[in-house]
Amino acid sequence: MDAWLSIVGVGEDGMSGLSAASRAALAQAEVVMGARRHLALVGTSLAGTVERLEWPVPFEAGVAQVLALRGRRVVVLASGDPFWFGAGTVLARRLPPGEWRAWPAPSTFSLAAAQLGWALEHTTCIGLHAAPFARLRPLLAQGRRLLVLVRDGEAAGALVQWLSERGFGDTRVHVLEALGGPRQRVRSVQAAGGLPPDVGHPVVLGLEVSLAQPRPLPEAEAAPPVVMPCTSGLDDRFFAHDGQITKRPLRALTLSALAPRAGELLWDIGAGSGSIGIEWLLADPANRAVAFEADRLRAARARDNAVALGVAHLQVVEGRAPQVLAGQPLPDAVFIGGGLSQALLDSLWACLPPGARVVANAVTLESEALLGQWHAQCGGQLLRVELSEAAPLGRRRGWKAAYPVVQWSVSR
Repeated sequence: MDAWLSIVGVGEDGMSGLSAASRAALAQAEVVMGARRHLALVGTSLAGTVERLEWPVPFEAGVAQVLALRGRRVVVLASGDPFWFGAGTVLARRLPPGEWRAWPAPSTFSLAAAQLGWALEHTTCIGLHAAPFARLRPLLAQGRRLLVLVRDGEAAGALVQWLSERGFGDTRVHVLEALGGPRQRVRSVQAAGGLPPDVGHPVVLGLEVSLAQPRPLPEAEAAPPVVMPCTSGLDDRFFAHDGQITKRPLRALTLSALAPRAGELLWDIGAGSGSIGIEWLLADPANRAVAFEADRLRAARARDNAVALGVAHLQVVEGRAPQVLAGQPLPDAVFIGGGLSQALLDSLWACLPPGARVVANAVTLESEALLGQWHAQCGGQLLRVELSEAAPLGRRRGWKAAYPVVQWSVSR
């Protein structure tokens, strides 16, 4: 069928900034739907017969309302580029290509980069309208530039305070309001000083990330590092745990064996602190992970760790494997960090798709023997990892050995 829906990006300059195609779509529309601000930007230029609909709350209710208008000439207004943290992506996902068309305007990110003189291809752009500030956690590194969309001035102030509380008070914050229109305003402050009280909507923050000079504290050695590295094997201090955690060196080896690929799903069985599932998600924004943990307190701790490290989308399921695995979407990879048993391996081999990667770590003699049997039957790689760490020994130092770990990795 002919396209009945037009998705029109509009900027703060209203009708004057629209292309001829966008103007034609509005001139032919029977229904124009958008946020109150968007309707006000174009409202005086619409024909008197056009039905105006304000986008409702919650957002999903508006999507259903648009779809119910199928067959009429409908225009949906969105900010700037509708396909960069905009409504266009959600609508296009629900409709075949022939039913809609889109006319984007310059995105807020493009306008902000042009205002600041930043190379957009070297600037990280992220929308935090509904996402937690912790989503920024893996991105905060000295000298990095970020453009961050936030809901309003109150959210902008809260984000700047969040940065200061986490050691990034020296960050230069550019506050860009109502870009491209007559109300445009650009101010720059230091995060530690907070924002002015009159920041308005719409607003985007340009962050030039900088670490505040640390104050010497007696407990500084026990504090977690401020900047998260990009490689797997995060410092154990990033994770709250009760000792049930795959330690950093072994975690790096485990993640290497799991070999995360973009968009894949992991089952983390016996998740403990959730460290394996969290680092799997940090490997790529499109990755998914389900952490299975029988202990209620550990499951809650895994959720908290995921939120704190910017991957709140880690799904934590309480229960004991293999029973708790029933009905779950089948994974691309499985890590067994706890609860290893013959029944669990039998269950996995019965349900996993061909090519699924399995990595299991064992410490006890019984679990080592089990992995040895399965390695003999199914192949793969069997490693025995022994690690020792230098530790005080009287007035000198010696090697303190950890329990050896046997790791089995195989493709189903």
